[in-house]
Amino acid sequence: MRNNGLLRLTCLAALAAAFALSGEARAAGPGEPAAGPRQVDLAGLDRDMAGQRARVLVLGSVHLAELSADVPPASLEPLIERLAAFRPDVITIEAISGEGCDLMARHPAAYGPEALARFCSDTSAARAATGLDVPAAIARVEELLDHWPIRPGAAQRRALAAAQLAAGDEESALVQWLQLEAEDQRTGDGLDEALVARLRALEAIPNEGVRIAARLAARLGLQRVHPIDDHTGDNLDVDDVAAFARAIQAAWDTGAEAAGPMRAERAALEGAGDMLALYRYINRPDVLQATVESDFAAALRDASPQGFGQRYVAGWETRNLRMVANIHATIRDRPGARVLSIVGATHKPWFDSLLGQMQGVEVVDVAQVLD
Repeated sequence: MRNNGLLRLTCLAALAAAFALSGEARAAGPGEPAAGPRQVDLAGLDRDMAGQRARVLVLGSVHLAELSADVPPASLEPLIERLAAFRPDVITIEAISGEGCDLMARHPAAYGPEALARFCSDTSAARAATGLDVPAAIARVEELLDHWPIRPGAAQRRALAAAQLAAGDEESALVQWLQLEAEDQRTGDGLDEALVARLRALEAIPNEGVRIAARLAARLGLQRVHPIDDHTGDNLDVDDVAAFARAIQAAWDTGAEAAGPMRAERAALEGAGDMLALYRYINRPDVLQATVESDFAAALRDASPQGFGQRYVAGWETRNLRMVANIHATIRDRPGARVLSIVGATHKPWFDSLLGQMQGVEVVDVAQVLD
């Protein structure tokens, strides 16, 4: 069950008081020299931690929709089998949550309609079917999950799927849909003809959140996937967009030759259709190193007077920080959970590094899982 707002505020107040008291207890006594500035070592803070560490596996992914040929679900099966063997309790995907999209919609001056259309689903049909706007639908989803039975019936799954669609969480709605028997994949309990058609269309979308994450979640009996993307940090305020694009492209061009062999090998694996081999390759540390060197190291060498390269990298890193914070939030109330985070491969070095700094978190070697 979720704690109510009053309980959360009470807990925060108690923690604040405890921190204040502990700070007073550590203050220097009369005649004692004040401690000099030094860097605090957090690396071993959890060495005596009680309980199990959360285990987080970051799977760097290609964006399936961007491949030159469609990827048949069967070709992803060897990859999904290995991920299923990891037995994640939580699966996160590179998508913006309904709450994030609602924020973007409420700030049109900062996020234009193009960004909203690109990153967010249209919830108008689900609102018409359920009577729920996005905030109300999010609350309804949480209410349903808080009282979710061990063996949900078809009507309960349809009702949850309808609420998830209204909340802007299409991949999670598909998780429910895929766990219905064929005869139960129909209208009713909040799903009208338009929403059923949308769920059937989602099954065919060449997207890793659908083809890998949602299918894996349904296979494991999970009730949702967790969208953790965030574009509030890389929404750069650039006066001359064309000049910015030219500067970044010119920087990338300087790293293209060194990255050529890696890109050629990746293209060959994509063409061969061996998705497990492709995922093994793009998650290799040497391949990821070559990728980030040809992208972000090259951008940091940009000498434009506007500092375009540095601004580009700063936006990228802010986005990764917020995405990793969203991953951490999914396990905040689940000590010892096993987490699979599926994200574009270029994010993986940042995810692994940042998650590795979190207390009570163990980053899993993806090669051990895929091999």
